[in-house]
Amino acid sequence: MIVLEYKLNGNQYQYQAIDSAIRTAQFIRNKALRLWMDGEKVNKYDLNKYCAVLAQEYPFARQLNSTARQASAERAWSAISRFFDNCKKGIKGKKGYPKFKKNSRSVEYKDSGWKLDEKTKKHVTFTDKKGIGRLKLVGSRDIYFYNASEIKRVRLVKRADGYYCQFSVKVNVQIETQPTNKVIGLDVGLKEFLTDSEGNTVENPRFLRKSEKALNRANRQKSKKFVKGKKPQSNNYHKARNRYARKHLRVSRQRKEFAKSVAYCVIHSADLVAYEDLNVKGMVRNRKLAKSISDAGWTIFRGWLEYFGHKYGKITVAVPPHNTSQDCSNCGQKVQKSLSTRTHVCAHCGHIEDRDSNAAKNILIKALRTVGHTGTFALGDLPSWAIADRLSSNGESVNKESPTIAT
Repeated sequence: MIVLEYKLNGNQYQYQAIDSAIRTAQFIRNKALRLWMDGEKVNKYDLNKYCAVLAQEYPFARQLNSTARQASAERAWSAISRFFDNCKKGIKGKKGYPKFKKNSRSVEYKDSGWKLDEKTKKHVTFTDKKGIGRLKLVGSRDIYFYNASEIKRVRLVKRADGYYCQFSVKVNVQIETQPTNKVIGLDVGLKEFLTDSEGNTVENPRFLRKSEKALNRANRQKSKKFVKGKKPQSNNYHKARNRYARKHLRVSRQRKEFAKSVAYCVIHSADLVAYEDLNVKGMVRNRKLAKSISDAGWTIFRGWLEYFGHKYGKITVAVPPHNTSQDCSNCGQKVQKSLSTRTHVCAHCGHIEDRDSNAAKNILIKALRTVGHTGTFALGDLPSWAIADRLSSNGESVNKESPTIAT
């Protein structure tokens, strides 16, 4: 399953119709969630049937395509089932109790409610009663290589710089490659984005830090135009708010494209890639390092690494991060050191090496001990994106192959 994304060209009335469809999808999801919260014993199919009840009760819900209503109910069930799964697994802390959506940015259609131009494939037409109509697709020509029957889902996404259309295409993404006869371990960090077990490093680009001055300036301009208690705010405020959002979107895209390119190079350089199974969500609770950790984009990088590993038949292994920086890669003895100590000096065997390079070697050693048992996606244990038949719930996709539209 791959996701192809295109920017949409339309008029103001069509964009307003898309906004209406997004609000309706959010309404249906929240109503389905409310039905479950009220103590009703429902399952996925009961929520799908409930969509028909909502369509009869609310005329604006009836205007949305029936499969789009069902997809919205499925989003609610996805949140409910994820909560139950976390409770069964006994995950510590919050279990992810489902919440109502306030600012949804997307609406999803299944196999009806839309039609792609058969000849040119440069336009897509939405046929429900929301009035979206025919929209032009701007982007790569990848959609030309697939039949309409292979497109399983279509999603409209609203972002700061416009509206986008995503096509979820059911195809086999696996490609055979020649073996390199190499294995590497990766250690991600803040000083260097990446250090491998062979001593190679990749510089941390720090996109947010470099754009922070411009972001703060745009934020101040937005705040100056905000009038407390005024509803609605002025057009100038909304323009400033949009400029601020576009700058953040640009930083986000830079981070994703960087992670994608690095992951692609890493996967093609070895047959087995080992990395740490980091709890990034817990690490960002450190208020002194939270911004730097978020700016590094380790989770995005891991997602692309696993996707390319599955696509090109390479083994990716996630190992526990315990003591990878403290243990000596030469003798295995533990050498305590603080975060400020950047050189590993073993008092037992005299081994001296860069801290991150030593950690990368320890990660590779752990991976070779556990390969074939945990963390590998080349031996039949596919990640969630490889077996899912839906797009991701936030309008993004870790396996989106079409190039990003520049702002």
